[in-house]
Amino acid sequence: MRIWKRALSSILIGVVLFWNVQAALLFILNPSPFVPSFQLEGTAGRVLVQGLGILFLMWNIPYFFASWNPVKNRVSLIEANLMQFIGLMGETLLQYSLPPSETILRTTALRFILFDGIGLLLLLLALWISRPSNTYSS
Repeated sequence: MRIWKRALSSILIGVVLFWNVQAALLFILNPSPFVPSFQLEGTAGRVLVQGLGILFLMWNIPYFFASWNPVKNRVSLIEANLMQFIGLMGETLLQYSLPPSETILRTTALRFILFDGIGLLLLLLALWISRPSNTYSS
């Protein structure tokens, strides 16, 4: 594999990893601005948002290994793609289950859908770029 393919794949995965970790740290370190987005309040809302941030960090372990070396750690890249897809589909289903009157929750779900949708596109592109070559020698 050409080095530029591996590097480009790592960069694409790294962008998604950065966005995810940045979101996780915001949820953990400064949860208050996000609490109302989930129609929560007080200590319970703060702790729930911080818990989501901790989960975001946990979920990004495969992204780290995939970005380190998307060829050698291809399974991690596949796992990251599957995780991103599950997140996107789950958030989309949640969005459609909400009544139109739930504007705040619908807006929050839409933000997650856009966030994970763009991330999935970048991860799929990294998966495609870093695919094994099928060159055969005679």
